[in-house]
Amino acid sequence: MKSSRRGQLVKHLSEDELEQAITDAQKADETRLVRRLCYITNLYHGDTREEAGKRVGISRSTTRRWARAWNDSGVEGLRPSFGGRPPPKLTPAQFEELCELLEAGQPWTPRAIHALIEDRYGVTYHPAHLSRKLRNAGMKYAKPRPMDPRRPDNAEEILAERLAQALGEDDSETEETPVVFGFFR
Repeated sequence: MKSSRRGQLVKHLSEDELEQAITDAQKADETRLVRRLCYITNLYHGDTREEAGKRVGISRSTTRRWARAWNDSGVEGLRPSFGGRPPPKLTPAQFEELCELLEAGQPWTPRAIHALIEDRYGVTYHPAHLSRKLRNAGMKYAKPRPMDPRRPDNAEEILAERLAQALGEDDSETEETPVVFGFFR
């Protein structure tokens, strides 16, 4: 069905079948395919590649690629084949297992998590990406804080005294009205 003449279009479908293919692509929300099929429709109606390309807003080099794809494979040749994102390094089952390991063996340092992933699964992640993936999985990173060195040794006693004063339970104050505290707007 291929032609040896350069630039000749192979008519894989009748005009009615081509219109039906456009309608099907519209229903399936394949806007890129619709545009490409409209280009082919323009060629069917006698436009040159350049004229048909101008009608759908594509460059001259794209007109050649789309015409060649149509001639080689018909509608399937025009269907965009984007690779999309690369596949995840860990399968969903492996990632779930990792989350379970992290929850069971807390606390973890970021360096220890990276070592665990590399040793167990043989893959590496950028630190920012790994923290994003773990956060999206519902895990939260909390940095443990050591005790504040400015904290006095008798901090609990000081708190109890101040709380008693604030609630009016301290005998040293002679005021009759209690002190009210809280958050207000």
